[in-house]
Amino acid sequence: MFAGIDEVDWASMEHAYGPADDVPALLAGLASADAAERERALDGMYGAVHHQGDVYACTLACIPFLFELVADPAVAERGAIVELLTSIGGIELAEDDEDELDEDEIEGAANYAMAAAAVCAGAEVFVGLLADDDRGVRLAAPLALATLHTEPARVLALLRGRLPVEPDEEVRLALVEAAGRLALRHVPVADTAAHWLSRLAMQEYAPGLRLAALAQLARCAPGALPVDIVPRVADLLRDLRAAHPPAGPGTRAAAEAAAREGVQSPTLIGQLRALHAAEAAGPGTPWATDLLRTLHGALGDRVEDRVALLTDQLCSPDEGQRLDAVRMSGGLIRVWRGPYDELVRLVGEQLAEPDPRLRDAAAHLLADVRVLAGPAADALAARVAVIPGTWIRQWENGQPSLDPAVLALAGTGDVRALPVLAAVLEGPVVPHDLGHAVAALGTAASPLAGALRHRLYGVARDPSARGGAMPLMHALASLRADEATPEVLRVLRGGTEAEAPRVRQSALRTLGAFGPGARGAVGELEALMRRSEGREAVDAADALYSVSGDVDAVLPVLIEALTAEEPPSVRAASGLAGRLGARAAATAPRLRALLGHDDLRVRVDAALALCEVSGRSAETWPVLLAAWTQNPYVRVRVADTLARTGAAAAGSGAAHALRAELSSVRRHNARDGGFGTSDIAADAHLLALCRQALRDPGGRG
Repeated sequence: MFAGIDEVDWASMEHAYGPADDVPALLAGLASADAAERERALDGMYGAVHHQGDVYACTLACIPFLFELVADPAVAERGAIVELLTSIGGIELAEDDEDELDEDEIEGAANYAMAAAAVCAGAEVFVGLLADDDRGVRLAAPLALATLHTEPARVLALLRGRLPVEPDEEVRLALVEAAGRLALRHVPVADTAAHWLSRLAMQEYAPGLRLAALAQLARCAPGALPVDIVPRVADLLRDLRAAHPPAGPGTRAAAEAAAREGVQSPTLIGQLRALHAAEAAGPGTPWATDLLRTLHGALGDRVEDRVALLTDQLCSPDEGQRLDAVRMSGGLIRVWRGPYDELVRLVGEQLAEPDPRLRDAAAHLLADVRVLAGPAADALAARVAVIPGTWIRQWENGQPSLDPAVLALAGTGDVRALPVLAAVLEGPVVPHDLGHAVAALGTAASPLAGALRHRLYGVARDPSARGGAMPLMHALASLRADEATPEVLRVLRGGTEAEAPRVRQSALRTLGAFGPGARGAVGELEALMRRSEGREAVDAADALYSVSGDVDAVLPVLIEALTAEEPPSVRAASGLAGRLGARAAATAPRLRALLGHDDLRVRVDAALALCEVSGRSAETWPVLLAAWTQNPYVRVRVADTLARTGAAAAGSGAAHALRAELSSVRRHNARDGGFGTSDIAADAHLLALCRQALRDPGGRG
């Protein structure tokens, strides 16, 4: 084995972590009889030689030797090597991506192309692996063929021929998934594959296979899905539960914990395998989760169908299926607009479950969707009432935070969060998200103002605790609690440690939020404005104007900042000019000049300010319309200006953009994949502003 490996000049190549002279040892490790050594070698291949999907010269040099390993039945765990080859050879660059590559990326693209050619040239070996004795090999071979073989019609025929004789249920699902992959990649076989998948979904096959066929149909031929897709999938899930009954509350979690304890590995591959083993250790069908995720992803903007499916899952007796439904509900709600009251209520019910993973997942989702969590308010209040010792979570790395159930309850505006926040203010630490919780309660949180002020006084006297001042000032600003002006000024006068600029900026915003009630701060704000420069000078001017209303005092700072080179200073100055409106008419020429700035954010801020300063929107709308398309995150501010100024009538482009937003099912700030938190409140606010700007009370809610 590995004939000629010593003739390769490995030392002249590099991988993600330096010279590639260790690659021969990694290849040898893949062939080892020792499971731990194989795991370390596979971890090294993914971690260095094929790091995050990259293809290096050493990756290309490995391909012939990886094929040797795959072809040798004496090598254990060849399925993992088949998956590695599939990953190396299966990367495709879209044509529009290729047009935007720099020199290094062009070299990388060439490596991808050579890797694809090399692996595809050897893909015939995967044909013989469809009937291999090793189940892991049979699991990996179908997708390898669908991804890499150059004869899709032949591959589809092989998959169809293998299905009736394949004894393993999960391998049969892999055959179906491969057919869906073929249909997506190769138009000539798409109709044939879709027809076969339709038959599998309709005929009396096992429920898992039928669910897999429906999931792949949704991906490659959504028009072929049956009209009764929701009840059909619900029936299949019930059939799956009957065939693989859940073992009772907490059992799945206990099985997973036992599986994790039994797998001790320092490698990333080992940890991933432990997680997979943990899933497999629990009752039910772990692969059903993947099928449902595929189905949900393929259904895309069919929100009502997806809500109905998730509602059924959340009523399942299988706690694992409910956990998966909570996680998938997050991906749906963060990305798509729709009616979610019943879904959110069912998520709230999971807060009373014994499984801590299920409770935590539900609480985190409700904290993410705060503004939509109202239907779960009673469940949140009940949960918060039974966890008084854990209202604050102290992370090993990072700032302390409120328990997500507390944050979610406050996010609904429910006054039952008030006693909890009051108790938190008496505790030893200030959670970083306290300000968000208080702000969400609005004026209902006014009784907390005294405690917030007292706590800020203590923090302001302790330089080591100054970071805790920011959430306290955020909370006080939201309450317009101007009686706390002395404490905020004490923070503003603080030391010069690394965090001080951020703390001072927060203090200035807080004083600005207090407005005329903070007149006692005028002298210090004037002094700070005079001795500062750049962004801090503008922030001080902004606060001074909010407190005193003195345009003449701040206008020189504003004009100077608009000629600065630093975008943060220019943007802050534009914002202040917009607040001054016609009283900042002297800034109009500079704002017009900024409409051609290289930075899109600077252009937008200048255009919005100019619209306020000049009272004319015709000259700014081309910039704003372009930015509306290029950067969705500017839409709320643009729509706000249009709504307040009535500038939507400035051109058909404005009205068209507003109507298109109202007709869209996708949230304007949704992140691809549904990961992370899109600001759902901002999205709802945008829709309200669009309707106001058009003077149209209709539209999507």
